[in-house]
Amino acid sequence: MADVLADIWDKILRYLQKNRPQLWRSWFEQIEPASLENGLLRIEVSERSWQLYLKQKCNEALNEAAQQITGHFITFEYIHSNGHQPEKREFTPAASEDIELFYFSPDYTFGNFVVGPCNRLAHAACIAVSEAPGQAYNPLFIHGSVGLGKTHLLQSTCQAMLKHNRDGHITYMSCETFVNHFIRAIEKGKLHDFRYKYRHLDMIVIDDVQFLSERERSQEEFFHTFNTLYQARKQIILSADCSPAEIPKLEQRLVSRFNQGLVARIDKPDYETRMAIVHKKAQMRGINPPEDVVSLIARKIDTNTRELEGTLTKIHGLAMLDGGKITIELARSALGEESAIQRHHITISQIIDAVTETFNVRMSDLQGKRRSRSIAFPRQVCMFLARDLTNHSLEEIGGHFGGRDHSTVLHAYRTIDKLCDNDENIRATVNSLVASLTQS
Repeated sequence: MADVLADIWDKILRYLQKNRPQLWRSWFEQIEPASLENGLLRIEVSERSWQLYLKQKCNEALNEAAQQITGHFITFEYIHSNGHQPEKREFTPAASEDIELFYFSPDYTFGNFVVGPCNRLAHAACIAVSEAPGQAYNPLFIHGSVGLGKTHLLQSTCQAMLKHNRDGHITYMSCETFVNHFIRAIEKGKLHDFRYKYRHLDMIVIDDVQFLSERERSQEEFFHTFNTLYQARKQIILSADCSPAEIPKLEQRLVSRFNQGLVARIDKPDYETRMAIVHKKAQMRGINPPEDVVSLIARKIDTNTRELEGTLTKIHGLAMLDGGKITIELARSALGEESAIQRHHITISQIIDAVTETFNVRMSDLQGKRRSRSIAFPRQVCMFLARDLTNHSLEEIGGHFGGRDHSTVLHAYRTIDKLCDNDENIRATVNSLVASLTQS
């Protein structure tokens, strides 16, 4: 019976991986089925965050997979290894009857956060706060555009603090939720309960605090809640899409309070950080995309982490429908690049001819060992264009330039890509070469 159950569970996982790749996580492979009785499949997990992720995010997909595999309707029960069902956390202090099932995402941990120049200060501050809440930086205000990792850092801090202090009383919510709870408390005449529950916390974490804009009474209430917690040396963490002073119609006394701690900005990730993010997201999904696919995603998607993850999910999903192999051609198709037939019209020889004419160098120089800038730079441009405009692998491109290895080609690509971002003249030169090659 155990072998039959293990086989059913394995088929369910494979179905989920193929048909719901956006839900798939590498830790699924560590889950063991406990029993299958009377249409109830019990799943035992070692982490509570896994338990709640399966319950809230995957239950419908698992039901679908089980029905497809067995031909019967099967329900799931998720048991933590200590025998507990998913616990409910009191998430709405406004009224005792308003209880929501809330969980911290298992994806949002410090171990899964990619640190780069764009977010190093915010990351270090969150770690310090999780280790010494109310002492290190209070309040901590993190701001940046959407999809750059603010929520990830906030939830990571909460989870890390709970590991240090399992009995810690933490409330994590969006500012909109805080405002809605406040309004409901007024409507139900339970403002005293609201204030008591919010002002007796060990840590309050409010996401998107810019939602307080133009809400005068909510600002008044939040001001007094802030003061009560701050004076009691309880940790306050806030996030917004802009700095405190830039939040429209926010009372000056709140701006002053928010600025009295540490204000840390998160910027858009650079190319190297985007590469590391794609690698990390792929690792979490149990995916191993080729390096040139990772490079393509990082180059094409330069906005935020969510879009990087969404693109990886799309490529993985297409691959699962097409045999499971992720290729550079599939990635280019998913990103809407020109077809392979169009790309095959451009050859490395044509690229070399265009570059030698533009920079007045010889082909033998590009393929030789000389490393002076007058030769190395045109050579790197050639590699960049070959990587961008042909279907050749990194190894094949390196072979056309004196047998250089794939890491040299990748370094050349990153160098020119960064120079194009920072130097208008170089960007114009490269764009001119691209235009002449594609038009011809």
